[in-house]
Amino acid sequence: MTSNIHPIFDTILQTEQKEFLLNQKAWVVWMVGLSGSGKSTLARALENHLHQSGKLTALLDGDNLRSGINNNLGFSQEDRLENIRRAAETARLLSSNGLITICSLISPTEEVRSMARNIIGEKYLEVYIDCPLEVCEQRDVKGLYAKAREGLIPDFTGISAPFEPALNADLILNTHKNTVEEGLKKLTQFLVPKLQLN
Repeated sequence: MTSNIHPIFDTILQTEQKEFLLNQKAWVVWMVGLSGSGKSTLARALENHLHQSGKLTALLDGDNLRSGINNNLGFSQEDRLENIRRAAETARLLSSNGLITICSLISPTEEVRSMARNIIGEKYLEVYIDCPLEVCEQRDVKGLYAKAREGLIPDFTGISAPFEPALNADLILNTHKNTVEEGLKKLTQFLVPKLQLN
């Protein structure tokens, strides 16, 4: 950190004060999985459920971030790391202001997931959206796997770039075995008790 930067984190309102105002505990729900695994679907379902329950949330989706704050990044190893770093820093800022922050990002390796966990700290909850590659390819809702198989998309996760299963996640959801409603029920049963102030 250069000598002309002077953070004021210790003089601003603290997370506990924001949580008290909002009557909720702030967490970062970091949802990881292959493209087509159901991350965004479950993230939207969770946000809608929490909103209807009177909770203030923010949803950070990988594609949305890449169309804005991360629109200057590609898919090289360095850019993937920076993509996750920026997402994690954004999530940390949102959660420090009392928001329940839901992140839907492929996060393909243990390296990038560990980085996100280290940035966010104790408020990080990792949810692995586990779905076999062949099922994700069958869904191919964005038509990306077909293009990747044709060589039109280089460094595509699961095809020409690695994906490491998040076996140490706080929660694992099998979206090829459960419906969205069933997955949401498991997710809320895990998460909702953590959101209470007392």
